[in-house]
Amino acid sequence: MTRTAPFQTAPVQAASAANRTRVAIIGTVGVPANYGGFETLVENLLRHHQAVGADEVLTVYCSDKAYEARQVRFLEADLVYIPLKANGAQSIPYDMWSLLSAVRRGVDVILLLGVSGALILPFLRRITKARIVTNIDGIEWKRDKWGVAQRKLLRTSEAMAVRHSHQVIADNGAIADYVRETYGTDCSVIAYGGDHALAADPAPVTEVELPDRYAFNVCRIEPENNVHMLLEAFADSADFPLIAVGNWDRSDYGLELKRRYADAPGLRILDPIYDIGKLRTLRQGASAYLHGHSAGGTNPSLVEMMHFAIPVFAFDCTFNRHTTEDRALFFSSTDELKRLVKDTPADVLETVGQDMLRIARDRYTWEAVGAAYFDLLRRA
Repeated sequence: MTRTAPFQTAPVQAASAANRTRVAIIGTVGVPANYGGFETLVENLLRHHQAVGADEVLTVYCSDKAYEARQVRFLEADLVYIPLKANGAQSIPYDMWSLLSAVRRGVDVILLLGVSGALILPFLRRITKARIVTNIDGIEWKRDKWGVAQRKLLRTSEAMAVRHSHQVIADNGAIADYVRETYGTDCSVIAYGGDHALAADPAPVTEVELPDRYAFNVCRIEPENNVHMLLEAFADSADFPLIAVGNWDRSDYGLELKRRYADAPGLRILDPIYDIGKLRTLRQGASAYLHGHSAGGTNPSLVEMMHFAIPVFAFDCTFNRHTTEDRALFFSSTDELKRLVKDTPADVLETVGQDMLRIARDRYTWEAVGAAYFDLLRRA
């Protein structure tokens, strides 16, 4: 279950009932958050909205396939359930159904998270005066995991989202640059918070005996996250092992890596851990964090880790450079990662860790993210 950080924000002045703006949030599995980045975003937006006493009427669209107990309200938001899965092959009809429902309900603003349902936006613009604000997520069509037909569909959906939304949100400056260069459209750049990773007390980790010194990584086990590169770099590093947490059994790629490195002295390969207290223990006890993501914009796992003042070794791509303001330690190959881990002086590691914490406190708190989102929605 995803936990969230408390907010300490001054309340805003309430509007009269007649002037309350109706906002629909669409494109996620739903709340309470127990799935991924967008779900965590929505739950924290609701917490921010409640904490400041904001007056918008919020509705969150949820998949009834994901919740046995279907709450009617959560954190003062109304919940509407769609009888489809929010991800996979059903994601497009799920989002389209949600969008049409929101229009039928007469909402004033639609916050669309992701581009799955964006193919219907040209039609919606003809039948509603609702303002549409879309977070286009990462540049999905460029991801290696998609086939030719899926890439074409995703690219078309991205174009529809950019061209037919009133406002576009990018979670990373590199994505905003891409949208400007590709479509001639400016984005509002709003990232994700990571301070919810500090909300729970540390909990004992029973899955593995923690070494005195270790590197840490947690991610989805996908080729674009360069997990093979991280494991190869640390396979023989018995004195400074890598604890790697992920969904190894969900793909042939993960199963092969798990089999290949099962007996590697420098690796501790763990299945997914969802307990935020255990994750806090693993994060705060690490001496380094490895971030192999090469796609997807601002990755939640990275901004969460930046709050722990641990030096970050990140794959060298524009997304990670934007997220860390060029202050992480960057690698492009297994050998380069090995060399960085071995040769980087202790004082440089300390400086990098403190830089990560400073940037996280400045840019990646849910209070700042929530304020930015609702400021944009009000301006829309």
